[in-house]
Amino acid sequence: MLLWRRLGSVAIAGLITACSSHSPPPTTFATGYVGDRAVVRVWRKDDSQQHSTQLVTLSNALQDDNLWPNLHGVETRYLFVQDHLREIKRSYRGAHPESLHLRFADDGTVSFMQRQLDDRRESVSDDEIALFQFDAKRVLELSEVLRTGSVKLRQGVLQGNRVLTCDGQNVSPDFDLLSLRWIAEQRQHRPDVTLRVAWLDAPAGTQLLLVTEEDLCQWKPFASE
Repeated sequence: MLLWRRLGSVAIAGLITACSSHSPPPTTFATGYVGDRAVVRVWRKDDSQQHSTQLVTLSNALQDDNLWPNLHGVETRYLFVQDHLREIKRSYRGAHPESLHLRFADDGTVSFMQRQLDDRRESVSDDEIALFQFDAKRVLELSEVLRTGSVKLRQGVLQGNRVLTCDGQNVSPDFDLLSLRWIAEQRQHRPDVTLRVAWLDAPAGTQLLLVTEEDLCQWKPFASE
């Protein structure tokens, strides 16, 4: 089912451009978007005293162009201090986990790098570092746009026609017919599995991101939560 090819980018662009907020931005915010064949969920935390911004992303590759994600996703953590990128930590989940850690000095040069594979360490090329830096800036800017547009990530457990969210609310998201049809198909194919959903809520509308058996509420993006 090519749901995201038909709806994804256009729908989320509509959520962003149709609204904006003039109130002070929240210090913590969760949002999301669809990248290149992947659903990306984003958590942002700003500290005005430290002049820092933490970003955490979870990226799940979509299988067969549908909303059932590959659970072997990628977790990336970014730290910005006074709008300068200071640190990147990336973990690749799955049968062959991989981790990456980069730290940057005041002038933007790399002060520490480490890539750990199953059985060895590898260096990180200059081109790869430049790409990681580009991605970090892009995610920071996109999170700002999504926050300004009040495009919020919500997650929870499907219970009949309603969802019990991670913060304990019992809600009925205004999913479109294609999204409802997709959820019904997953229920039919996986009758014995508890299904969870992640979606975007905005003043302009609602957009389903993914359907999964993964416990979306168990994982916390920030250690202090």
